[in-house]
Amino acid sequence: MRLEISTVRNKRDLAAYVSFPYTLYRNDPVWIAPLRTEEKKKFDPRRNRYLGRCDFEHFLLKHGSRVVGRVSAFVDPVSTECWGTPVALFGSYETYDRPEYAEALLNRVVQWAAEKKLSLIRGPMHFESQEWGFLYSGFETPPMVMAPYNPPCYNEHVTRFGFRKTKDLLVYDLDSPNEYVLPDRFSELCDAIERKHNITVRPVNMKRLREDVRKIVDVSNASTSDNWGFVPVTPEEADDIADSLKQVVDPDIVMLAEVDGTAVGYLIVLPDINQLLAGLNGRLLPRALWRILFQRKSISRFRVWALGIIPEYQRKAIDTLFYKRLYDVLGKRNMTHIEANYVLEDNMAMNNPIIKMGFSESKRYRVYELPV
Repeated sequence: MRLEISTVRNKRDLAAYVSFPYTLYRNDPVWIAPLRTEEKKKFDPRRNRYLGRCDFEHFLLKHGSRVVGRVSAFVDPVSTECWGTPVALFGSYETYDRPEYAEALLNRVVQWAAEKKLSLIRGPMHFESQEWGFLYSGFETPPMVMAPYNPPCYNEHVTRFGFRKTKDLLVYDLDSPNEYVLPDRFSELCDAIERKHNITVRPVNMKRLREDVRKIVDVSNASTSDNWGFVPVTPEEADDIADSLKQVVDPDIVMLAEVDGTAVGYLIVLPDINQLLAGLNGRLLPRALWRILFQRKSISRFRVWALGIIPEYQRKAIDTLFYKRLYDVLGKRNMTHIEANYVLEDNMAMNNPIIKMGFSESKRYRVYELPV
């Protein structure tokens, strides 16, 4: 039987593309299957605005009649404008640990980039916010909500092909609620900070979630514009984010800092709904619905998904107010684990405070590049 790689052209091809990871990882004890309905949305340009604005192709690799791999190649016009140069991106890479499979998939990405006259390939990057890089260390524990997962061999696949590291993204965690101790100086500073800068911290308003998420996105775009890999989120994408967060958001731990009604900072912490999805194989059956509706309060793992403060209010200890509120809320819950990700490896303004609070590195994701 020979290998054949083809472009996804119809609904049947796309169904095979979306379902392949569920076959690939079915015996992996660490992987947690995402909901199939949500996965289908990622690859539908009518429902995923990020994908809809990109020039993209999905590729399926078959060995005879059997699907053995997949990958996507794309170029994002917003990224091109922001970075000042077009870059071919690849993502959704999945295959078995066979050198010939990896080579076939990555060769197809290189061919696609060459056809588009692009001189650099970067990835993996996916069609979802904050899903960058291959997991490079920390394979022993399950991925948290909205975090990617892959076996260690994927890093070997790309480096053997010639890709080289361009950036690492760090993940930190605490394994016990007793470890989450807010330093006394943080508590003592909070009142003074609020008075000095006239700042109030409030939870998001679930009845006006789209409006609040747009405020968060405005702050995020302003606060991360100088970061490596920055790509602004559009207002339309903000609405999509709000709609997706409705499924998992806990308003008590998604916060906005405001001065006279204007947002200057935000913190998003998500309950790890993956705790409820384990063992369901991604199917939204009655058992899954029952868990999601009635067992949410049993979630004991949380992910610090994003934190941002506009430049004018950075270095004013505004993050202290978020940490204090988070401590107050989670201290009353059955918390067993809290994770903070992703943090750029060279962003010491974020890394140092996290480490000082007692967090330790638990995972690392790596983004690669290849000149064409």
